[in-house]
Amino acid sequence: VHHITKENFEQEILNSSKPVVLDFWADWCGPCGQLNPIIEELAAGHPELKVAKVHVDQQRELARKHKVFSIPTLVIYKNGEITARASGVRPVDEILSLI
Repeated sequence: VHHITKENFEQEILNSSKPVVLDFWADWCGPCGQLNPIIEELAAGHPELKVAKVHVDQQRELARKHKVFSIPTLVIYKNGEITARASGVRPVDEILSLI
């Protein structure tokens, strides 16, 4: 799982050759903790995807830019464009259906 900052966002997300699942999260967020093993499972089981995380407290600018008002929020990127988004804990198959 890649950790995204405003410094590596363009290279890791916008320039990715693979579809990206971008997880906006925070340490204090209970549902984020529930989603974390699902995100790890997704990353381990789907090498055709890039799975990445944005810590909203450390990367407020990215959270604002993506209009993240509740966490966890998943944002799906393909070819540098947002194609889907979902808030809350989701199972792997539901995340895959967003892609």
